[in-house]
Amino acid sequence: MKSTSININIKMKGSVTMCLFVLVLACCSSVHGAPTALWVFGDSLVDNGNNNFLNSVAKSNYFPYGIDFNRGRPTGRFSNGKTFVDFLGELLGLAAPPPFADPNTRASRILGGVNYASAAAGILDESGQHYMERYPLSQQVINFESTLSQLRTMMSPDDLNNYLSRSIAVMVFGSNDYINNYLMPSIYTSSINYNPQQFANLLLNRYARQLVALYSVGLRKFLLAGVGPLGCIPNQLATGQAPPGRCVDYVNQMLGSFNEGLRSLVSIMNNGTHPGAVFVYGNTYAAIGDILNNPSRYGFNVWDRACCGVGRNQGQITCLPYQFPCLDRSKYIFWDAFHPTQAVNAILAQRAYSGPPSDCYPINVQQMAAINA
Repeated sequence: MKSTSININIKMKGSVTMCLFVLVLACCSSVHGAPTALWVFGDSLVDNGNNNFLNSVAKSNYFPYGIDFNRGRPTGRFSNGKTFVDFLGELLGLAAPPPFADPNTRASRILGGVNYASAAAGILDESGQHYMERYPLSQQVINFESTLSQLRTMMSPDDLNNYLSRSIAVMVFGSNDYINNYLMPSIYTSSINYNPQQFANLLLNRYARQLVALYSVGLRKFLLAGVGPLGCIPNQLATGQAPPGRCVDYVNQMLGSFNEGLRSLVSIMNNGTHPGAVFVYGNTYAAIGDILNNPSRYGFNVWDRACCGVGRNQGQITCLPYQFPCLDRSKYIFWDAFHPTQAVNAILAQRAYSGPPSDCYPINVQQMAAINA
């Protein structure tokens, strides 16, 4: 696996030029650039069943998870219904890829892509380790290379290169490196060893190495989702560190270093050193922030507690097996202590797919998908 080290602590240079270049490509490309497959890397926000097959505490394969999806049968998605990737796949015309850990994910089933995401996974191998087994980012890249070995037996090298270059990789990482690492000083030493800027730099450099590894084996189109306002999730509100009606500000503030760095990383990766590649930054923080600041505009009226959970803000303990959730899930922003509802996931997917550069930089997923790599 090829690795490299990228210095994240640099200002964006030539980003406007790159943005215009990519936009020209998007506008001039033909419909033949439709994506061939969806490769999903990430955590519980996009896990669709991998942790079902792992010896993990982080599982959602029980009622009421999935109550509004798949006839109410839980699939391992950490939602009342569909995830962000489910909705994004629909917009791209691609079926939800099967989980890598499912023994049936082989042969023709892998041709539309595979989901490698794992609940409790982080950019750092140690993040979330108190939940036991999970696939961290480094392992997910190895798992992708395992899938690639199967694909090499199914198509010629030229066909495989074309197939990979037209597919899309969705990357959703960072939340667990904060919630289940940096913000847990009783278990992890990260907050003792690093200030927030140093920790963000550590995450971004580890992230960059794995992105280069995925590029080196043929992937060319990447959506990198930023971390949402974790200080507003029920789990953090339940700590009692914020006054009523407010989020935990210091948690949200520390995320700025990571999100700003990730946007800069996108500009760095797009600067011509990775020919044929397009990296896109999804501004998750701003999108969810807009929903939280204007809930009624989106049809929500409950933002400060989970639909399913126990304790203060229904966030001290997450949704328990066979617990009865709130009746109208469409009015809630958060499904459980950590995850948004299906209704929010639909909004986030639409904004990533067709939103302006403030939502998706330098272009949106629809424009990226149209580019003939």
